[in-house]
Amino acid sequence: MTVSIRLASASDAPRLAHVAAITFPLACPPGTALVEIARFVTTHLSAERFAEYAADPDRTVLVAVDEETDEVVAYAMLVEGDPSDDDVSRSVAARPTVELSKFYVLPDRHGQGVAARLMAAVFETAVTDGAGSVWLGVNTENGRARAFYAGRGFEGVGTRRFVVGGRTHDDLVLECEV
Repeated sequence: MTVSIRLASASDAPRLAHVAAITFPLACPPGTALVEIARFVTTHLSAERFAEYAADPDRTVLVAVDEETDEVVAYAMLVEGDPSDDDVSRSVAARPTVELSKFYVLPDRHGQGVAARLMAAVFETAVTDGAGSVWLGVNTENGRARAFYAGRGFEGVGTRRFVVGGRTHDDLVLECEV
């Protein structure tokens, strides 16, 4: 499989929403109600929202596309600017920083190098934009994601709260200097 990484456009929004609907539930901690996951996806990861994200000058949405099938198989979203969450702001050391707000790969593409290529593009984008670090939040129970990020140089620097459906989850805040 050959994958290309590029900037998303508004025309990618329906395919991004499709990938998000499949992948977001996999990142949620066990016990998260399916109705709450669906509500979060509908509110924050819809095609309409992805079109807004793609047009937002403070966001960069990258897509990984299978060149043989033209299928979007992964995406990442970076958000420029200082963290708005006080706990995160105190935790993240290097400035300027960029948040890796979303980073998802379709499950049938895990282990094929897609995530590594997409992360390389994330770091390249952050450096090009003048960031000193990339930070993200990952649920404490998501061991697979935590191991992936650790293997790319991210280190735990703090914690934050993340709410899905009125339930508060604990996230680790990870940072990687670039």
